[in-house]
Amino acid sequence: MKMLFEFKEVSIKGLLLIYPRVFYDKRGYFLESYQESAFRKHGIPTTFVQDNHSYSSKGTLRALHYQIHPYCQGKLIRVVTGAVWDVTVDLRKGSDTYGKWFGLELDSKEKNMLWIPEGFAHGFTALTDDVNLIYKMTKEYNRKCERGIIWNDPDIGIEWPVENPVMSERDLLHPRFLDIPEQERTL
Repeated sequence: MKMLFEFKEVSIKGLLLIYPRVFYDKRGYFLESYQESAFRKHGIPTTFVQDNHSYSSKGTLRALHYQIHPYCQGKLIRVVTGAVWDVTVDLRKGSDTYGKWFGLELDSKEKNMLWIPEGFAHGFTALTDDVNLIYKMTKEYNRKCERGIIWNDPDIGIEWPVENPVMSERDLLHPRFLDIPEQERTL
């Protein structure tokens, strides 16, 4: 029996790129976007406590968000319509890739997903109009534990495919990575 998911490691340990098996026919397609036993086998927690849905227009950038202890979140990211450039920054204390970023395109045509464990900041920019992105969370949102890093921090050097993004005022006010107290930038 063919596996329902293909799990691929990427350049930062802990992140997993996931491809679901898609069944096409004349009606369209069907896929399973999550299966507890398959995900558990690959080290992904089996308990998600919150689902989020984000709608964005082309050029929108939402970044770089994370939560500190005890509300650090793991995220399973999936684009339902459109395409995004999805970015993570490793904030795990002692990690070989601490402070490094990883980016990739997630889109509705590929139907690929990204697993982001606790200990990462996350953001994305919409590459197309009418982007619907959904993500499952391992912890609920907690405003007191919410933090962010400025999207264009030169110390991180993310290569965003957008020059003048549409952003919230809050995201424009995030501090640089090195200006965040160490206990809040190492998870």
